[in-house]
Amino acid sequence: MTGAKTAAEWLASVAPDPDACRWEWERSPLGVALLPAGKAWDVLILPGELGYPTLDVLTRCLDRPGPVLVDFGDDRMGFFVPPGTASRWLGTGVRSAGRGTWIVVPYPGQQTGGVRWLVPPDGTGTLTDPALLELAMHEAAAGLAQEEKR
Repeated sequence: MTGAKTAAEWLASVAPDPDACRWEWERSPLGVALLPAGKAWDVLILPGELGYPTLDVLTRCLDRPGPVLVDFGDDRMGFFVPPGTASRWLGTGVRSAGRGTWIVVPYPGQQTGGVRWLVPPDGTGTLTDPALLELAMHEAAAGLAQEEKR
């Protein structure tokens, strides 16, 4: 099984109808499917100006963070974290998608006109540790504050 196929199977496993999810990816002109958060993962959504530096910090600390989505305007980035994180998250300016919410998800490795993967899922269920994400956000925010002072 290829990495993209394994990742797609992992993502589709949370869909109410995994076959319908795969059909959407394969046949929809948009190449995206709506998937429920809160089962295998939650998503923490950061503004792009904080998300990119946060991802830079994470990739310096980890071989591979969990999946990361970005919208077509690079305005928002979604970091996949363990289920239950959204209900406990208190960060200012960070939105969350957990149980009871749905997100737009492109097929792994496929380019779409909108949402795209910056870090596609690997199919093993790797997620970003929320404590590490929070630390990376603090470091990124501190770096942004230093740049603003200059």
